[in-house]
Amino acid sequence: MNLSPAQAGHLAMLAFSALVAGSFSLGALAAPLIDPAALTVPRFALAGALVGAAAVAQGKLRRESLVAPWRYLVLGGLLAIYFVLMFEGLKTAAAVPTAAVFTLTPVMAAGFGWLTLRQHTTGRMALALAVGAVGAGWVIFRGDLSAALRLEIGHGEWLYFWGCAAHALYTPLVRRLNRGEPAVTFSFGVMVAGFLLLAIYGARAMLETDWAQLPPIVWICLIYVSVAATALTFVALQFATLRLPAAKVMAYTYLVPSWVLLWEIVLGRPLPPLTVLTGVGLTIAALLLLLKDEHPAAMRN
Repeated sequence: MNLSPAQAGHLAMLAFSALVAGSFSLGALAAPLIDPAALTVPRFALAGALVGAAAVAQGKLRRESLVAPWRYLVLGGLLAIYFVLMFEGLKTAAAVPTAAVFTLTPVMAAGFGWLTLRQHTTGRMALALAVGAVGAGWVIFRGDLSAALRLEIGHGEWLYFWGCAAHALYTPLVRRLNRGEPAVTFSFGVMVAGFLLLAIYGARAMLETDWAQLPPIVWICLIYVSVAATALTFVALQFATLRLPAAKVMAYTYLVPSWVLLWEIVLGRPLPPLTVLTGVGLTIAALLLLLKDEHPAAMRN
């Protein structure tokens, strides 16, 4: 079957959203068993090694990429905050509500994009972001309107929200701070910087962790988030961004809670109540709004 470039891009983003979703379900199982910093340090090391190997294989590691290394520290620090708070949040939060918090990232990224790059959104994008945010909120508050009115947010979801804010700021800053470096080279620099910062922050947790006694699920989670949820999603994202408009790439964020539901079924975990699933339906509606062409006549994407 021959796919058009746009169809191939959509397929890549389907894979991206499914792989990202797995990190929530597996992370929820592993997070209570290991310090988040101790888990994130080797994750950055392994993922950085994979991306670095790709950069070397493509001949894209050059001395000029080391100019202004503070850029990598800023971006690596934001990613480190995101992943540490993700696993910290998953200690007490369930996978589906946490994935719903993740769907708030495009809303925050749009705000940071305006602040840092003066990027503007179309009316349809604004509507989709609003629908997605309402759907995410419904899941986060577990379908309880009174809890929403009282802003009763779980501790884990609240921690992860701040991690998502760091991730949302990271997105426009990549464009702002990149000086023409290839994507694979720039990503390698960010991962190395993130690893160094985390190694300092998490040194004590690393030393206090009894690595030999960790349950298998922790190792499975570590390998998964390093390879599938980092290296493979990086490839899928780069592939898709060359074939789809940015808004359509961003749209697949809203599919993550639905994929998490499937992951939870496969892993034998209990599903949330039907009322909560209404919010997941709204995130899918946001996805469809963002995927719809702004100009119906242009059906290429």
